[in-house]
Amino acid sequence: MKMLSLEQELKENSYPGRGIVIGKSADGTKAVTAYFIMGRSESSRNRVFVEDGEGIRTQAFDPSTLLVAPELIIYSPVRVLGNSTIVTNGDQTDTVYEGMSEGKTFEESLRVRKYEHDAPNYTPRISGVMHVEDGQYDYSMSILKSNNGNPDACNRYTFAYENPVAGEGHFIHTYMHDGNPLPSFEGEPKLVSVPDDIDEFTNLVWTSLNEDNKVSLFVRFIDIATGKYETRIINKNV
Repeated sequence: MKMLSLEQELKENSYPGRGIVIGKSADGTKAVTAYFIMGRSESSRNRVFVEDGEGIRTQAFDPSTLLVAPELIIYSPVRVLGNSTIVTNGDQTDTVYEGMSEGKTFEESLRVRKYEHDAPNYTPRISGVMHVEDGQYDYSMSILKSNNGNPDACNRYTFAYENPVAGEGHFIHTYMHDGNPLPSFEGEPKLVSVPDDIDEFTNLVWTSLNEDNKVSLFVRFIDIATGKYETRIINKNV
């Protein structure tokens, strides 16, 4: 697979929607993830990321503004279960957390979920989980989507990455590009490069996202040897 420029992928797409990047830093010492949200509507743009324990949650920036479909835009994108970090674009974060707590696998936990019921878009549910333990690291990513816009069928794809290569990551997002209806992501997660420095990576993603549509960004680097992590959060609404 050809390695793509994450900067170029973001700059050339005004509306990838919500996106997850997971990979390993170029020096091979850090497990890396980024999650961003974008919005076209007032409700979608009226959000910020806030820390919640070891994870994050979304909340309304201006609580006085009416939120449309709050069940789809207010959720916990990131939760930590032991040595696993779960990152998703919806409340399926809780589904994965609860399922894995009961001994289910990442893929099994998502069996009870489908795409979002936001016709006519049927936004895909994208998810990832990172396992860092005893100096070992692997991750998986998932997309649940309608069958080419047909809500009667749900297509499920899981991608597992064992012993990730230093400097490589995978990028998955909800929409191919802007449109009405919004076209769902197609294919397997895109191969992108991942640098060593958390601030460099955070700046690259944030400055590459469309200025009008970007809302919030979360980035975390986890030391594979110790499990200690650094986090960066940027909100357009401050």
